Amino acid sequence: MSQANIPNITPAISITRDDAVNLLLASIALEELGLSHIINAEGEKIQYILGTLPGITPVQRPTVSDLLALNASVRETIRELRRKEWILQEKLESILSLELGP
Repeated sequence: MSQANIPNITPAISITRDDAVNLLLASIALEELGLSHIINAEGEKIQYILGTLPGITPVQRPTVSDLLALNASVRETIRELRRKEWILQEKLESILSLELGP
């Protein structure tokens, strides 16, 4: 029985500290963009239920129970977004506290 032949894979990745910081800042920006899309979707959900979303009519009028359930759902989503926002703020502050080269 022969031994497995594992090739020597040593990728040479060259990235500077400044490049790494820029990539980290870009990752924060992309996460913020994603959060903004979630907030927009929550707003559109409210507009749909209330019948104020342009061009779309809800299937039925919402009941008080429907509105309370919607409110709880949106509140929970916003609570989770706040937590994520706090994490992103901490990440940003950590990056900005780094000493960058000249």
